Amino acid sequence: MACFIYTHQGEKSTSWGDPMRNYLKLTLSFLLLFDLLILGWGAIGASSFPSSSGHVTAAASTESGSQDREVGRYFLGYAGDVVTYHYNPSRQGANLLETTLTPSNVNSTAFGKTGFFAVDGKVDAQPLYVYKLPGTSRIQNTLFVVTEHGSVYNFDADAGTQTWKVSALLPGETPSDNHGCGQISPEIGITGTPVIDRQRGQFGAIYFVAMSKDSSGNYHQRLHALDLKTGAELFGGPTEIMASYPGTGDGSQGGRVIFAPGQYAERAGLLELGGKIYIAFTSHCDLRPYTGWVMAYNAQTLAQTSVLDVTPNGNEGAIWMAGAGLAGDNQALYFLDGNGTFDTTLNSQGFPVNGDYGNAFMKVSVTGQLAVADYFTMFNTVQESNNDEDLGSGGAMVLPDLMDGQGHVHHLAVGAGKDSNIYVVDRDNMGKFNPNDDSAIYQEIDGVLPGGVWAMPAYFNNTVYYGSVGSPLKAFGITNAKLSTSPTGQTSTSFTYPGTTPSVSANGSSNGIVWAVENTNPAVLHAYDATNLSHELYNSNQAGSRDQFGPGNKFITPLIVNGRVFVGTQSGVAMFGLLR
Repeated sequence: MACFIYTHQGEKSTSWGDPMRNYLKLTLSFLLLFDLLILGWGAIGASSFPSSSGHVTAAASTESGSQDREVGRYFLGYAGDVVTYHYNPSRQGANLLETTLTPSNVNSTAFGKTGFFAVDGKVDAQPLYVYKLPGTSRIQNTLFVVTEHGSVYNFDADAGTQTWKVSALLPGETPSDNHGCGQISPEIGITGTPVIDRQRGQFGAIYFVAMSKDSSGNYHQRLHALDLKTGAELFGGPTEIMASYPGTGDGSQGGRVIFAPGQYAERAGLLELGGKIYIAFTSHCDLRPYTGWVMAYNAQTLAQTSVLDVTPNGNEGAIWMAGAGLAGDNQALYFLDGNGTFDTTLNSQGFPVNGDYGNAFMKVSVTGQLAVADYFTMFNTVQESNNDEDLGSGGAMVLPDLMDGQGHVHHLAVGAGKDSNIYVVDRDNMGKFNPNDDSAIYQEIDGVLPGGVWAMPAYFNNTVYYGSVGSPLKAFGITNAKLSTSPTGQTSTSFTYPGTTPSVSANGSSNGIVWAVENTNPAVLHAYDATNLSHELYNSNQAGSRDQFGPGNKFITPLIVNGRVFVGTQSGVAMFGLLR
């Protein structure tokens, strides 16, 4: 992946791309870290670092009127860029570089809706944001938006104007119909959140999957990479997504399961790790035949490098996670698989004999070919799948390293689905399957998320935030590497279906604000004090109609960056900020 600095709750992490470029990246990264030591981590969100090399710029000014600088050939990206779902591959959902918005100025007097970016379809994906991108007439801070009509937009986030718009549809094509399923409707174009790599091509690349239907009635899934400045297709793209995998499950022919593009939608957010783009597919409702596909593509060539089906000898087990992105820790992918076949007969290593992992918390190795490295599932997993009470409705989040009272460091991930429980797994030993109980899991907290989870959690300052259906947004504190068994705080507002996916803004560990969208008509943007969720700082109904932005759009994740909040809607993206 592009060598960018992403926040890991106080840690600085570097994610590396192709090996041929590592020597140069190592040199540039040392220069970048030298700048950080001099200027201080707390100033990243508000300062422009002087480059130690003529080709490296380390961080962006958050002031739109600041002096622009030429983007060099070996540009690494700004620390504040939001290039992936929920800010980083861990999917922790916290922007720790926000210096403008604070609990003291986020209120209905000083803060509100400041603009709206109109587009041609529903915005189901989280918008992305890059600092100081060359535009057609000037350097601009850029908001990228994709739609279910199959379009990609480049907006100047400061001027509020459209720089370019590109359709992913080929001549004679339309977006896909909804296949008789109302989950993504009325059309299916670009659903999953893209990923951006600012090192690819001359000005960086945005990767996404688009679904379409041609004039002969054939469906297509294609991986695209567009130039950030011009919108032009890169690397010979788009690439038609095709795959097969050994198995006799749904959709198989002659001992191989065949990927049928019309049976699937690419709902989960894309992930880039180690120069590979990872994608996963869900079904249209539970309309068979379908299985659970994960695929990897080379970020430079768009060539497919690996394929995995996690229910190859069964059925169902698709991956959607309410639009959350595949999570990663540079060694593996983590996701929650939906209801489907799970083989309760295990081999000597504790893995299902037929390789079917329906309704499981998955760890998939990215070293070499994609392969299941570990998993956890509940003792009653088959019953849960049969009752449609599976994990697949929620997203997986990789937690930072946590230390217990004995000084032992734990590598954990957390997830939740429809059964109202929180599951915390040890990424080094997830627990696998025991037909008698769940005693092998690191921590299970039962019944604390009534209504179930159709959302993604967030993490900030040793706290995990969850918004389940019909319930308040809740905080669960972490002590000695364990989550509290009951909420340490909650909002007064309960969130109707599908609950809410929170995002956090903060300046390091201070001025934390938890943002959440309520899926009502009109939809409501809420802001809460991260240290006390009962203290609501702002909501978009407080000023009457001034800040309202239309009916809700489910699974929306608010994006907070550079003093602004962006919220996807059914017809565009609403922008909030300080009123001037």
